[in-house]
Amino acid sequence: MEKFRAVLDLHVKHHSALGYGLVTLLTAGGERIFSAVAFQCPCSAAWNLPYGLVFLLVPALALFLLGYVLSARTWRLLTGCCSSARASCGSALRGSLVCAQISAAAALAPLTWVAVALLGGAFYECAATGSAAFAQRLCLGRDRSCAAELPLVPCNQAKASDVQDLLKDLKAQSQVLGWILIAVVIIILLIFTSVTRCLSPVSFLQLKFWKIYLEQEQQILKGKATEHATELAKENIKCFFEGSHPKEYNTPSVKEWQQISSLYTFNPKGQYYSMLHKYVNRKEKTHSIRSTEGDTVIPVLGFVDSSGINSTPGL
Repeated sequence: MEKFRAVLDLHVKHHSALGYGLVTLLTAGGERIFSAVAFQCPCSAAWNLPYGLVFLLVPALALFLLGYVLSARTWRLLTGCCSSARASCGSALRGSLVCAQISAAAALAPLTWVAVALLGGAFYECAATGSAAFAQRLCLGRDRSCAAELPLVPCNQAKASDVQDLLKDLKAQSQVLGWILIAVVIIILLIFTSVTRCLSPVSFLQLKFWKIYLEQEQQILKGKATEHATELAKENIKCFFEGSHPKEYNTPSVKEWQQISSLYTFNPKGQYYSMLHKYVNRKEKTHSIRSTEGDTVIPVLGFVDSSGINSTPGL
């Protein structure tokens, strides 16, 4: 039991890092399986380039869009955005900052796919041998038959041995590009994390406390919401079968739900750890908390919007 509790505590404390690590491993493993099972270069001058690029980029695009779909912040931003009650979704700058953060998080899986695919080399080799520009550069100083036989290289069908040896050059190029991509991503991630932490308006320990508060708030909110929904459902069903009128339940209104479902913005004038915290501490009951002077989107506080009653949005 103690070991299980230790594992559970580890998951709670590092669920973001573990989640990103799991996504990376699954994407890398999926690419290897996909490359071995489904990919078969046609070794044709007309099809090598589009075939290789499709296998390299289309799955990456699909993973990128899937990252948007699975992000709680995406649906927090979009849900009700076009309705008359919420015609204004915030300033363009605030929305662009949130979209940039969502895009950065969603880019992890597709970049992993492209990097692993480049390290494997099969997709790049197939695409490069179907490119006329690559053919001119690779066949420079070789026989005229080089350009014609180059599309056959991925299938080891080139008759000239020096042309077939170009496969090693293509694999080396692909792997170098893969490592360059990994290095660039790591450097950008390190710089972005360092800058956002440096510009954080709160200290390191307060960030830790903030995350603990959000976990507790969401657990209690889910429990209270489940309890309230259960009581309301029991009362409605009871009145349906008995033919009586239900007693009044104090359920938050549509406007109140919209207020606490808005994207979090930081204001130095008030220290609030969530939109619910900000809402219950508003000065006037009719006062809107979604747009206040001095509100800003802080990248390091993006985890506030990622938390919710359910970590994965239901579609």
